[in-house]
Amino acid sequence: MNVKTNFKPNTKLEKYGVKAGYAFSYFLGTTILFGVLNWLDKMPQNWSYFNIMIITFSVIMWGAILKRLLK
Repeated sequence: MNVKTNFKPNTKLEKYGVKAGYAFSYFLGTTILFGVLNWLDKMPQNWSYFNIMIITFSVIMWGAILKRLLK
């Protein structure tokens, strides 16, 4: 099936959409991880959503560093 699009590549709107989608995915993934860890009682009592955000952000940074090193 051939579908032709009339979109210009790399427009400002497309770049904004990619960044917004990435941020949405980050918060959705962090929320799901927080919910699962909370539901299974695997989180320390004094931890909050912010602690899970730090963990997921560090995993993302390690992935970006590894990607650059392997390039």
